[in-house]
Amino acid sequence: MKIACFHLMPYRDLEPDFEKKYKSSWFTLPFDAVADRHKVAQYYNWTLDELEFAAKSGFDGVCTNEHHQNAYGFMVNPNMMGAVLARATRGTKTAIIQMGETAVFLNPPIRVAEEYAMLDSIAEGRLVAGFPVGLGGDFAYSYGMAPIEQRARYTEAHDLIKRAWTETEQFAFNGKFYQLPMVNIWPKPAQRPHPPIWVPGNASPSTWDFVVKNDYSYCYLTYFGAKGAEHMVNGYWEKVEQAGRDRNPYRMGFLIPVGVSDTDEKAAQEYGPAAEYFYHKGLHLPEQLLLPPGHMTHASLTHLLTKRPFPPYDELKKMKYSTFNDRDFVVCGSAKTVTERLINIVKTLRVGHLMILPQFGSLSHQKTMENIERISKSVLPHLRPIWENEGWEDHWWPEASKVEKRAAA
Repeated sequence: MKIACFHLMPYRDLEPDFEKKYKSSWFTLPFDAVADRHKVAQYYNWTLDELEFAAKSGFDGVCTNEHHQNAYGFMVNPNMMGAVLARATRGTKTAIIQMGETAVFLNPPIRVAEEYAMLDSIAEGRLVAGFPVGLGGDFAYSYGMAPIEQRARYTEAHDLIKRAWTETEQFAFNGKFYQLPMVNIWPKPAQRPHPPIWVPGNASPSTWDFVVKNDYSYCYLTYFGAKGAEHMVNGYWEKVEQAGRDRNPYRMGFLIPVGVSDTDEKAAQEYGPAAEYFYHKGLHLPEQLLLPPGHMTHASLTHLLTKRPFPPYDELKKMKYSTFNDRDFVVCGSAKTVTERLINIVKTLRVGHLMILPQFGSLSHQKTMENIERISKSVLPHLRPIWENEGWEDHWWPEASKVEKRAAA
């Protein structure tokens, strides 16, 4: 299987009483009242250092992401980060996994086609192209667009981008939302016909339908427990089977925060405060800001309200590290404990692309680097062979990044 290092790049030094003073860490939070601009500059460079170190330590790929107007994660332009990482890892097999540039946030989305093609060229064919629908709050509040248009715009943007990558002649595009008289991008991606596409999602059947129809790899991004994710992931696999596609584990990606220490008890000391910071402060977000009316399709909204994959936010704020760890919101402990729990999660959910979050919440740069090294040396070698004997081929990994085995740190 393939294991990538994911990074949110949060603000790591919010005040102890932050969630009591401010109603949200998203959209409404005043930057100058909370943030230190020198620390922000430091965070960007720490993040790049941590991802570069993960690449050198043996992770198969490094993941960037996109969010806006919040302290939870402000990697607002993942392609800028990805360009640095592509150049820093030149000559390696490390995949550059862009879990977003969100296509509907750029107008026209042809810009995404160009930037991904440029990144794939710099990476010499190691790019994974993420196609997230995007958060409803970002679309509606950060960018002032009508939530009810989000998915239709997304589908049209996707079609435009793929045509721009694959058409051999200039063409005109006349969609409902985007009209371009001349599409003829320079450059084209290094990979033919285009980089592999991963679609992140969060329990939306509409996204499952889109992924299965287009034969992409689906990445279930949740911070609310691998145990709670099982019935949601089973819903995705049912869609795969109904469409007559195989149960190739590389169709599934999963993200989880991980902390490795000498013992389980020491892990609680090292990662407990950071985990509570992440859930209490980073996810300090009223539900009405998370899901603006019209953002979800009727099918997805019905599914969300009946399945309830997320705990109520009032309940989340009362939880402590022991609950987060026991319910697999995070996986922390000794290398042996973490390895056993991750193997169980991977096999239960049938995950071929595991995305590990070694920095979460307030975890310091030094602790993050130590965590990356521990994961690389003591956990990754035990995870890689999981699907080895079943003979599955990973069709959603860049050819230039494929290698039988990567060395540990």
